[in-house]
Amino acid sequence: MQNFKVSFYPDKKSVEVPQDTTILSAAIQAGLQINSACGGDGVCGKCRVLLRKGKALVQPTGTLSEIEKQKGFILSCTSAVQGDLEVEVPVESRLDFTRSGPRYFSSPEESEPAEALVSDEFFEYSPLTEKIYLELPRPTIEDNASDLERLYRQVRLCKNTPILQTSLYNLKQLGEMLRDADWKITVTLARRNDSLEVLFIEPGDLSRKNHGLAFDIGTTTISGELVDLKTKKILATKTAYNRQATFGSDVIARIIHAQKESGLEELHEALTDTMNEIIAELASEHNISLNEVTCVLCAGNTTMIHLLLSIDPTHIRKVPYIPTANSVPTIRATEADIHIHPRGLLACAPGVASYVGGDITSGILSSGLYKEDSLSILIDIGTNGEIALGNRDFIVSCAASAGPAFEGSGLTCGMRASGGAIQKVRIDPAGDRVDYDVIAGTPPVGICGSGYIDILAQMLKAGLIDRAGKISAGERRRIRHSELGKEFVLAFKEESLTAADIVINESDIDNLKRAKAAIYSATSVLARHMRVDLADIRKFFIAGGFGNYLDIENALFIGLLPDLSRERFVFIGNSSLAGAREMLLSAAARKQAEEIAGKVTYFELSTDAAYMDEYMAALFFPHTDLSRFPGVKF
Repeated sequence: MQNFKVSFYPDKKSVEVPQDTTILSAAIQAGLQINSACGGDGVCGKCRVLLRKGKALVQPTGTLSEIEKQKGFILSCTSAVQGDLEVEVPVESRLDFTRSGPRYFSSPEESEPAEALVSDEFFEYSPLTEKIYLELPRPTIEDNASDLERLYRQVRLCKNTPILQTSLYNLKQLGEMLRDADWKITVTLARRNDSLEVLFIEPGDLSRKNHGLAFDIGTTTISGELVDLKTKKILATKTAYNRQATFGSDVIARIIHAQKESGLEELHEALTDTMNEIIAELASEHNISLNEVTCVLCAGNTTMIHLLLSIDPTHIRKVPYIPTANSVPTIRATEADIHIHPRGLLACAPGVASYVGGDITSGILSSGLYKEDSLSILIDIGTNGEIALGNRDFIVSCAASAGPAFEGSGLTCGMRASGGAIQKVRIDPAGDRVDYDVIAGTPPVGICGSGYIDILAQMLKAGLIDRAGKISAGERRRIRHSELGKEFVLAFKEESLTAADIVINESDIDNLKRAKAAIYSATSVLARHMRVDLADIRKFFIAGGFGNYLDIENALFIGLLPDLSRERFVFIGNSSLAGAREMLLSAAARKQAEEIAGKVTYFELSTDAAYMDEYMAALFFPHTDLSRFPGVKF
């Protein structure tokens, strides 16, 4: 089969691919990240590109307007290469979020180094890996123990453990290293199962050079936190968009892609490449060698962990929804293609079920829900929308497919909560004046989740949208027609950093409305399933990328959260990352996480006959039944 050259602009990247390869696949091979929320099924319209020159077999589609087609736009996922091509990839079709700032970013509350939240008051300090400096006594005729036994003997003096083990690799190096190092060595230890393993041995005193990473592997974003395992300090946190989004915005699309030829490998590489870049950036910024990074602790939903470890996720989406594993053993990081010390470890937070993974276990751990006397609920407002209800006696959980809208993905001007994001919005009653706060104080480049919640509430109060989310027909300076329905301008191009208007349109509002309906209805159904009134729940732990910027009044006004007394709501940020950090720093936390995972009962929302009715009723602002929101007044 003949190969053809495909050139992408303005990147000036080229790749040779066989005839009939889709332009989307060619872009991926060229290292470009193109938005393909539907996973390449040709229905989302996000992967549109401009065919500048050449011949492609273009499949008919209804997702592009006639004007777009006349301009030469095509869908990259359904257009096949038939000759040499020149293709322009517009900013709005990219997943590197050029308009949203740098590839790596930190939320404001994550930007400064701080003491880890783990406290000896709750969990005894015992990190996943630990370095200790030893000065071994030299062998004599009287003390003629073997080199290995001499090593073990000294370790036992520091660590109260009856069982020690090590690898053949270490044994082969041991004799020469001990003598070359004058019997002064640093030993890296890790507790695996019921034994203490000597991971590796180094000459001299390197005991202070030990670092680990906690990761929250989200469907939309991946956050990594570099921790000094000696001092328990967080050195820095970085977040990047999950490159797997090229293959679909949700876990179902990615599971389907994993079943294609080379699909699982592509998803694994997209994930690990992102993680490795975060690791390399963090290490470089703090002058740390990758050999000083000895362990990684990951929390993520069940599908993400399967893809991290190259485990087939097929049966997660098939009745009866059984994963290959909810909990996986600690492995060498190199087995998962994670680039730290060659003999370093990778551990994962234990999961519960196909759609409630280690990220929710980690969130329950860090929130303390599992030890509360009164009823509490954890709502993780992310792509999968996991929810857990319970106390010290029981915990039941469910998952609602909320989509990535509240993480800023899949929206016209959406972005994560990072520099340049509009995070707070105020609209005057006439709808003419808009005031907003921007993270880092720069001109705006997009809108993050908390900003969107404010916008919806403010537009409702000003009469700019009705309860169904339709923008009013009145003549206003900021309201105009677009190809995605009417839109409202938050910031005109003269105000923005991108020299483009920042808007919200009716398509965006529909996405946000579905996301809020999924969260609220799942919360309501889970409580009803447990015969619990929402008013009886004393604490609502709200997790997600909102930080301290979510306006509770506005969240209640649109019907995202139940209309209850405001002091019940506690915002805890990225609880998955916080829990991963606790497990990284404490064996007791890791054991507690296992107990939590074993205690949680999974409730499948689709088995509840009334769930869809609840969901449909929540597709209004704040809800079809206004009696549930007595505090909301229009």
